[in-house]
Amino acid sequence: MADKRLWVVVGSAVVLLVVVAHALQFRRDVKVESTRNVSVGGATIQVDFAEGPLDLGTEAVAGRVKDAASAVAVYYGRFPVSRARMLILPVRDRHGLFRGTTWGGVGGFPGFTRISVGQQTTAKELAEDWMMTHELTHMAFPNLPDENHWMEEGLATYVEPIARVEAGQLDAKTIWREMMDGMPKGEPEAGDQGLDRTHTWGRTYWGGALFCLVADVEIRKETKNRKGLQDALRAIAAAGGTIDQDWPIERALEVGDRATGTHVLREMYARWSVEPVNVDLAALWRELGVRRVGDLVEFEGKAPLAGVREGITARR
Repeated sequence: MADKRLWVVVGSAVVLLVVVAHALQFRRDVKVESTRNVSVGGATIQVDFAEGPLDLGTEAVAGRVKDAASAVAVYYGRFPVSRARMLILPVRDRHGLFRGTTWGGVGGFPGFTRISVGQQTTAKELAEDWMMTHELTHMAFPNLPDENHWMEEGLATYVEPIARVEAGQLDAKTIWREMMDGMPKGEPEAGDQGLDRTHTWGRTYWGGALFCLVADVEIRKETKNRKGLQDALRAIAAAGGTIDQDWPIERALEVGDRATGTHVLREMYARWSVEPVNVDLAALWRELGVRRVGDLVEFEGKAPLAGVREGITARR
């Protein structure tokens, strides 16, 4: 959903331009050269390849789509929508995956992702890609009002690596190291007015992810680690809260809190949305038992919240 962030930077005038651009984009013909159907978690994903060269071939890219969708299905217990489409746009003389964007309710598909793949992308680059999983994660949450865009992006930023760990595609130490590197980018800076009112890149992506991390920890503390944010998100998707549906954020949080038997999400939102909330990350890492050792991390098994850390990234 990367294009949508333009709104939060330059205001409502750009919203109209973005909406018009999207409408034209969907109406413009893109010649599909080949199609692969991927079945994952009770869903079928139609993977369309536009014209253009891919050194690895379409089968390898379709396999990466399946891996990404499988991680999302593991995290949510099933793939969140029954049908989805992914349009792959090959780009000559480029490496990697980029310009990923996801919408709901396009062309008869509840979820639609468009993503560019460089012609010269290597097998290693494809295997290490995070963007496909991030974009497909968006399909598991309803479309929110623009001021709540941080929740959509924050969830995808937080859930994507955890889903890949649960699916056996990543090592838990890797993502805790990445959290230690990334979460400080989400802390409020001078002039911050809360997540609903401060639409910088850091607050939208990492501020939203920081909200999710703290919510996950608090839910697990209140439920003695029997439930976590994952239970809330599964309940939201099961209640029909997927990307093709427009919901107010209050509805989503209420469904999530009901599933965990807590008030964590609604109480946190009431504060975090309208005022800057600083998190003592150094203390949080100590409690979770996550310690930096050079460029790596080590786990402290006797830390007060070591069980919470293990619960967040347990293999499913």
